[in-house]
Amino acid sequence: MPKSKGRANKKPRQERPVDVAAPPQVNPPWFVPVMCGLMIFGVLWVTTFYVTSGDWPLKIGYWNLVIGLGSIMAGFFMATKWR
Repeated sequence: MPKSKGRANKKPRQERPVDVAAPPQVNPPWFVPVMCGLMIFGVLWVTTFYVTSGDWPLKIGYWNLVIGLGSIMAGFFMATKWR
């Protein structure tokens, strides 16, 4: 059986330049506690709203869900930026 000759236009692979002078990017030390705090705060806010049948934390109706879920979403958004 004849051997395969491979591709005719095979170009050498070019290496991408590596920037060795750039320091690794890190988050400030307050980043992770704030991220976790926002998510925990949001869960506690929504839980309190449902357990008390809307009497606590504020008497603003279902806007309490907006506050709680918005806090959770802000925490998750921060989690996407965590390095």
